Amino acid sequence: MASAETVARPVTRDERTSESPLRRTLIRFRRHRLAMVGVIIIIILVVAAIVIPEKAAYDQELFHGHQPPSPAHWFGTDAIGRDVFARTLLGGRVSLVVGLVSALFSTVIGLVVGSLAGYYRSLDFVIMRGVDVIMSFPLWILLLLAAAFVGPGILNIIILIGVITWPIPTRIIRGQFLQLREADFVVAAKVLGVKDRFIVVRHVLPNAIAPLLVYTSIAVAGNVLLEAALSYLGLGVQVPTPSWGNLLNNARSISVLSREPWQWAPAAILIVVFVLAVNFVGDGIRDAVDPRGQSDR
Repeated sequence: MASAETVARPVTRDERTSESPLRRTLIRFRRHRLAMVGVIIIIILVVAAIVIPEKAAYDQELFHGHQPPSPAHWFGTDAIGRDVFARTLLGGRVSLVVGLVSALFSTVIGLVVGSLAGYYRSLDFVIMRGVDVIMSFPLWILLLLAAAFVGPGILNIIILIGVITWPIPTRIIRGQFLQLREADFVVAAKVLGVKDRFIVVRHVLPNAIAPLLVYTSIAVAGNVLLEAALSYLGLGVQVPTPSWGNLLNNARSISVLSREPWQWAPAAILIVVFVLAVNFVGDGIRDAVDPRGQSDR
């Protein structure tokens, strides 16, 4: 039997450092209280958006339009008698898919292009001048012109947001590669004759990915806001398919804005809550991958 002294023995420094970097990162993330609050909120919203029956958002009660919240309709009904609660949750499903997929799309483009620019000096000048040209245009002007040209729709909006926002992760990953390509372990691998593809995938990329994870988490929230704005202007997801953005479009009517807030307020509140939750998670990821300057939360 182990003695009490052995059981109570503190963990040594060598035992702590023997933990894998991924495990230490996950431990730091779990200790970030706001990040865990954000994770819980996101899980609740995602589960609610998944379990809501799609049919419930389209059922109409033609003689029960403009009804205020009640036990039968928690968020009231819209102008043609559809349940606002069901449409808000289903709208969340659409908005979250647009935000997540477009963020992943832009991240993948930025990862590939930024890696090429940061590792190969011959490509750096050409790629970064193209990035500079794209980033010289105001984001909203470029987004509105492109949305008007390609037309509305969920797939079009995902592709559009991803294509327009890829220069940001490109600059992030390029900066990391510029630092790492001169590192001793990269130079040693080149001297040993290791192929560039293996050096990038095996040595450089794992050390450069952390800032990109932070960007992706925050980009999801930003892209949800972009979708909401485009749908509010009529250039995003089109009715009858609900999204948080086109539910806010109801507020363009003065009577609905002032007299029927249940038609637009739930979507507005959920957008704010989701964006805050994602930002909390982004802060947690940042502090977990880079504990320097981490504060107690």
